[in-house]
Amino acid sequence: MNLFEEYQWRGIVYDATEGVAEALANEKLTGYIGFDPTAASLHVGSLLQVMNLARLQRFGHSPIALVGGGTGLIGDPSGKTQERQLLTKEKVEENLQGIRSQLLPFLDFGARGNPAQIVNNADWLTAVSLTDFLRDIGKFFTVNGMLAKESVRRRMEEGISFTEFSYMLLQAYDYLMLYDRFRCRLQMGGSDQWGNITAGIDLIGRLRSDESWQPAKEGEKKPPIAHGIVCPLVTTASGTKFGKTEAGTIWLDPKLTSPFRFYQFWLNTDDRDVDKFLRIFTWLTREEIEELERSRQSAPEMRESQVRLAREVTRAVHGETALAAAERASAVLFGEAITGLESREVEDIFADVPSSEVPKDRLAEGLPIVDLLIQSGLVPSKAEARRAIQAGGIYLNNQRMAGEKRLVTLAETIDGRFLVLRKGRKTYHLVRVIGE
Repeated sequence: MNLFEEYQWRGIVYDATEGVAEALANEKLTGYIGFDPTAASLHVGSLLQVMNLARLQRFGHSPIALVGGGTGLIGDPSGKTQERQLLTKEKVEENLQGIRSQLLPFLDFGARGNPAQIVNNADWLTAVSLTDFLRDIGKFFTVNGMLAKESVRRRMEEGISFTEFSYMLLQAYDYLMLYDRFRCRLQMGGSDQWGNITAGIDLIGRLRSDESWQPAKEGEKKPPIAHGIVCPLVTTASGTKFGKTEAGTIWLDPKLTSPFRFYQFWLNTDDRDVDKFLRIFTWLTREEIEELERSRQSAPEMRESQVRLAREVTRAVHGETALAAAERASAVLFGEAITGLESREVEDIFADVPSSEVPKDRLAEGLPIVDLLIQSGLVPSKAEARRAIQAGGIYLNNQRMAGEKRLVTLAETIDGRFLVLRKGRKTYHLVRVIGE
């Protein structure tokens, strides 16, 4: 199986230029994907393109991650309904550093023969003068042709500034510069990038072939000098944009989205999406994914596919140690003892459950478990609290409480900051210890 066939069975080819499959099968290409530095971290929606670059390298081709230090100052209108907020040069540079660090686990920058590279388009975009750019590049683009591109046409009703309108020319120029500097002949991206990618292919064809070259007319098959592949935009079975949750964006930076929450995001994948996500976001083979599909059909309650997806992606992004911590934290939600966890991990695990506060001095004296249950709101009365304890349905830090006269002390808190109450199997309550 060659790379294009690999992309196809994984369901990540939405459109492609004529001849790209043959080129990938018979040549060693250099290909690139652009990453927008509008935030200090990539998010899970970026993982598709990160994996596409990594697969490109594993099949012997040379990957370039182009970070848009120059175009990030402008903003890409593709897939957007409104103008982006412009960033300062300092903020763009800060964001670039974060993105670089997140690409390192996926790309081999020391590989023999086809090392990955990170390139910043500010190297050429901030060096070219406006008059030179318009004379040498702008003359090859017609306004009519640009207006016909989907990324621009969908923005016309809401309005589009000249700044964003010019983005297509800048991305086309990027492709030309990468072609000249690295002999890069493949650009990949999301389906919303098709217009920008083909604009770059046409520009390379005009400037880097004989003078008689012209873009292929509709219905005409003409092998291009450069190529493009675009992927479908990832959505969930419910129709929502992938990576967006009620809690917000799922980031790759562990400071923005903890490994535990990252793991939980994948663990909560809908059955209707899990096979697709296994193909797109993991290195599992077709046989492994098909075996997981059979297991899910015979025992869906085990959620084996979701567990494997969560493990594979969390390991790839955050490493083995963070995966182990995320799994340990996840086990707490299923009743395992809360041991070995730091207070920050406990706060993260139970961030979405109801909480209450208790003064530290009350615990120093020993607080009856019945009083703590009533104060937390887990039970409405002392009688109900006693019945629940006697029935074995009350837990402190996931340890069953025996005896209604039990006192809760400061020694049982987690780092002196938290207590975790549970009623039954799933009703949790976080008690925050306050005071000096």
